[in-house]
Amino acid sequence: MPDLSLVRKVAFVGDYLPRQCGIATYTYDLCHAVAAAYPGTECIVVPVDDIPGGYDYGPEVRFQFSEQELEGYLRAADFLNFARVDVVCLQHEFGIFGGRAGDYILAMVNDLRAPVVTTLHTVLEQPNSDQFRVLTRLAEASTRLIVMSQRGKTFLETIYRVPSDKIDVIPHGIPDMPFVDPNFYKDKFDVEGKYVLLTFGLLSPNKGIEYVLEALPQIVAEFPNTVYIVLGATHPNLVRQQGERYRMSLERLAEDLGIRRHVMFYNRFVELRELLEFIGAADIYITPYLNPAQITSGTLAYAFGCGKAVVSTPYWHAEELLAEDRGILVPFRDSQAIARAVCELLRDEPRRHAMRKRAYMLGRDMVWNSVAHLFMDSFRKARLAPVLASRPPVLRTLEQRRGDLPRLKLDHLLQLTDSVGLWQHAQHTIPDYRHGYCADDNARALILTIWLEELGLDTPDVRRAATTYAAFLGYAFDSSNGRFRNFLGFDRRWQEADGSDDALGRAVWALGACTGRSRRQELQAWAVPKFERALAALLETTSPRAWAFGLLGIHEYLRRLSGDRWVAHVREILTERLLERFRATADDQWPWFEDVVTYNNATLPHALLLSGRWMGHADAWNVALRSLEWLCRVQRSPSGCFRPIGNQGFYTRGGEPAPFDQQPIEAQAMTSACIEAYYATGDARWLDRARWSFEWFLGRNDLGVFLYDSRTGGCRDGLQADGANENQGAESTLAFLMALAEMRLLQSNLATARPQQDASQRAEEPAASSASA
Repeated sequence: MPDLSLVRKVAFVGDYLPRQCGIATYTYDLCHAVAAAYPGTECIVVPVDDIPGGYDYGPEVRFQFSEQELEGYLRAADFLNFARVDVVCLQHEFGIFGGRAGDYILAMVNDLRAPVVTTLHTVLEQPNSDQFRVLTRLAEASTRLIVMSQRGKTFLETIYRVPSDKIDVIPHGIPDMPFVDPNFYKDKFDVEGKYVLLTFGLLSPNKGIEYVLEALPQIVAEFPNTVYIVLGATHPNLVRQQGERYRMSLERLAEDLGIRRHVMFYNRFVELRELLEFIGAADIYITPYLNPAQITSGTLAYAFGCGKAVVSTPYWHAEELLAEDRGILVPFRDSQAIARAVCELLRDEPRRHAMRKRAYMLGRDMVWNSVAHLFMDSFRKARLAPVLASRPPVLRTLEQRRGDLPRLKLDHLLQLTDSVGLWQHAQHTIPDYRHGYCADDNARALILTIWLEELGLDTPDVRRAATTYAAFLGYAFDSSNGRFRNFLGFDRRWQEADGSDDALGRAVWALGACTGRSRRQELQAWAVPKFERALAALLETTSPRAWAFGLLGIHEYLRRLSGDRWVAHVREILTERLLERFRATADDQWPWFEDVVTYNNATLPHALLLSGRWMGHADAWNVALRSLEWLCRVQRSPSGCFRPIGNQGFYTRGGEPAPFDQQPIEAQAMTSACIEAYYATGDARWLDRARWSFEWFLGRNDLGVFLYDSRTGGCRDGLQADGANENQGAESTLAFLMALAEMRLLQSNLATARPQQDASQRAEEPAASSASA
C-alpha cells in the first residue's frame, strides 16, 4: 500500500509568470520554494491564460488552458488525472477564472481525482449570491483550504460554514532579505541623502495613490529632501480597458500640486532582484488602498517582512499585520492623516527603526522556505484525508460526458454587421443589400451579445457589435408612441411608419436584457427609459408572440429591478392574456394557444413557464408544461429526430403538420424552452430534449444535413424537401448562435454544480439559471 504521507508530485494551478499580476508572482514563488525545499517532489504548473496563446512560460509549465473556455478546464482536469499528481495546489481569486464569479474552476475541481488544496486569496465578508455559491462549492470540493490571515479563517467558519479543522492559516510568503540600512541601496536610484517613500504593485484606481500625492506638499514642507517612488506597471486589464488614463491623472495631479521633483514613477513590472533593491532603499512603505475588504496584500507582506516601517489604510490584512505598533494605520482617503503619520516617523528615528525591527523579526516566519514547509504539511494532511466517493473516473463513457458543443464562431455574424446594424439577408454568405436591415434581427443580435458577455466572450468586436445593434434599435424607436419601426432600406430610409407587434415584443426583450443582464452601465442607462415606454405600447398589441417576447424581456428586467411594481403588474396582465388564449382554444387533443401552430412556437410555453416559476402561478406553470410536452410530441419525426413545423402550410387543427420548410428559429425556440423547463422542474428529460432540438442544426434532422456552417459560424436558412437553403441570413445565423450560447450556459451550470447532486437537485438553484432564467 502506498505511503500517503509522501507527496511526490504536486501540480500548481493559477496565474503564473510572466503574466503580470500578484497571484502569478505568488504561484511562481510558491512552486519554486516547494521544489527547493523538497528536491524529491516534482512540481509542475498548469496556468490559466487571459490572452490568446498564453505566455512564454518556463519548462515547469506542462499544460495551459484559456480563462474563458469551459472545455479547457475539463481538459486540464483530464491532464492532471492522467499525470497522477498526488496533490493539486489551486490558487483562487474570483477574477482569474471564467464564468459567473469564476465558476468555471468548479468544473475542473469536480473532475479531479487528486486531493485539492486551495489557497484563497480573497474571502469576502459580504459576497453576492454567485460569489457565495462558488466559494461554498469550492470549499466542499477542496480537501483543505489555506488562508493568509486569522480573519480569513473566521470568515470561512462563520459565513461559509467551513469546519475549522479543514483550514490552515499560512502567511503570505516573502523573499529572505537581510536587515540593512536603507542608505545601502539608495545610490542605485540616485536618491542618496533623501528620505524615500515607496508604494509598489500593479497600478489601478483602488490603490489610492492620489491620497499620498495630496499628502506630499505637507511632508516636503517639513522634509524637503523626500521623494515618493511609485513602482509598477499599470494593471494589464486596466490598460486594455482604459489605457494609461489613471497614471496620467496621477502625473497631472503631481504637476498641479507642484511636487513633480518629489515623485518618481517607474512604469514597468520589475523582477524580484530589482524589487528587493527598491524595497531596501525605502525608509517608509505606504499602502493607501481604498478597499477595506482586502484580506491579503502581497506587497504589504513583502515590505513588512523585509523590515520596512509601514503606513497603511486599515484594510483587513493591514489591521492584522500592523497591530501592536508594527506599523501605523490611517483612515481611508485621508491625505492629512497620511502626512501626519509619515512626518511622525521621519521625526522619530528610534521609533521608526524599532518598528522596522519588530516587522523584520516577525517576518522570519514568512520567508518562502518556511512557508513551503507549512504548505507541505497541508499537502500531507490532504493526502491522508478520506477520498471523496464522488471523484470521477479518469475515463468517462459517452453517457457520463455528453456530446461536445461546436465552437462559438462569430465570423459570419460580424460580416453581416456594418456601421448601421445587421443586414437581414445573404446570398450564400454574401450580405444581400437589397433587403436592408430590420429591428427584429438587431434586437436578437443585441440579446446574443449580452449572453456572450455572460459567457465571458465580450471581446472588443462583440462590444462594438452590441453598441451598433443598440444604436440601430435607438434609431428605430419612435418615442411618440413607444413602438419601433422595423425595416430600413439600403438607402437608410424606413420602409414603414410602424413596425410589427413582434418587432416591438423582441425589442422589449432586448431592452429588458440590457437592463437586467448586462454589466455595461451605459447599456442599462440607455435601455431603461425605452423599456418603460415600449412596455406601455406592448399592452396595446394583440399578438400572443409579442406578449411572450415581452414576458421574456420583463423577466430579464426584473432580475435587476425586481421592486418595479408597474412592470410586475404588466407581467401579470400579459400572463393572464396568454392563459385566456389557451383556455379559449385548447382541449385534450389540442393543448395549444391558437387553432394553427405557426412560427416561433416554443416561445409561448417558455414565457408562461417563466411566469409560473417566478410568480408562483400554478396555472401558468401547468399550462406551460402541458403545451410544451405536446409541442415536443408533434415535432418528433417517426425516426425520432426534431422536425419543426414547416412554414409551407404550418399545422392547422384537424390537419397534419407541414414537414417543410423547417426554420432554424423553431429549433432555437425549442432548445431555449426545454432548457428553462429543466431549470424549472429538475426533470433531466428536458436536458435530453434541449440537446435533441439543438442537434437539428448539426445534422440530426429529416435529411441528415448540417444547417450549421463550421467554416463561417453561420447557419443555412432552413431545411427544404430537397436539401438545405444555402443562404445564411441573419435570422438563421442568430438562431443557431443563440441556441449554442444557451447550450454553453447550460453546460457551464451543469459542469460547475456539485458533483454529488443529481439533475433534480441542481435545478433547485435559481442562481444557476439559463440565459432565459
